[in-house]
Amino acid sequence: MIEDSFGRVHDYLRISLTDNCNFRCFYCMPEEDYDFTPASRLMQPDEILAVAEIFVAQGVKKIRLTGGEPLVRKDAPLIISELGKLPVELVITTNGTRIAEMLPVLISAGIKTVNVSLDTLQREKFLLITRRDAFEQVRENINLLLQNHISVKINMVVMKGLNDNEIKDFISWTKGLAIEIRFIEFMPFTGNKWTSNKMFSLEEILSVIQQDFAVFPAKGNPNDTAKHFTIPSHKGSFAIISTMTAPFCSTCNRMRLTADGKLKNCLFSEQETDLLTALRNKQPILPLIQASIWSKKKELGGQLNKQFDQINVQDIHNRSMITIGG
Repeated sequence: MIEDSFGRVHDYLRISLTDNCNFRCFYCMPEEDYDFTPASRLMQPDEILAVAEIFVAQGVKKIRLTGGEPLVRKDAPLIISELGKLPVELVITTNGTRIAEMLPVLISAGIKTVNVSLDTLQREKFLLITRRDAFEQVRENINLLLQNHISVKINMVVMKGLNDNEIKDFISWTKGLAIEIRFIEFMPFTGNKWTSNKMFSLEEILSVIQQDFAVFPAKGNPNDTAKHFTIPSHKGSFAIISTMTAPFCSTCNRMRLTADGKLKNCLFSEQETDLLTALRNKQPILPLIQASIWSKKKELGGQLNKQFDQINVQDIHNRSMITIGG
């Protein structure tokens, strides 16, 4: 069991396979000429499996694969297949562009839930946000997942003045489709030009939805990051991840392993623990894991003020979102 000093048991590991991506979303990877991590510094398939096995032996029940875009990594099929043999719930977060070609691997590995990042339902705005013309491809691949009985959650980062006017459109999408829309408050990371006036809060999101829809709270799981809601007669549902205005730190069970093998005990933590170097030097990494999680701060990495309008993004010491893995 992996536990921190506040008694929180950590049994959910997020593994970033790469910091590479075929999109260029400004809130995640600001610069077009971003320098990707050299392949030699990334965890290799056997190293990912070895580290994952250690976490599983310590009680990890769920592993999520992230990126960058995890499916652009050439050896992603091998990694997914090997992790699929472990006694855990294996899930993945993707931008959805490579679902069609990777679908047999996902099914074979037992992946039953896929989170797809999609911040707009408008093709022109999709091009503006991602700097890539792949909107129709992503929409078709979402339908492909559903046709193959894979649950789909849509991650939508809400940004004031950019896509907050599409909240009702996303809700309408759940009327006839059994998907979950996950509205995410815009969070500050290195280089993503975050300002408090771009953030659309939990209360604002609910207020917009309740103008046209009857909303009822739904029961979630003990370690959920999201607050869940249903709308009568809708096949789908929605949730809100309110990291900035109503964080879920008291029940957090998550650990993050970056593509270059650094363990982060919180999305907003300044400190990292280098597991990959120790592994390559044939040193035990379990003590490093335990020490990292034990040192976890009570909330928000010890860096953020819950009064989001008082946050000075220049004072936050962290990686960009794409190098953390979300």
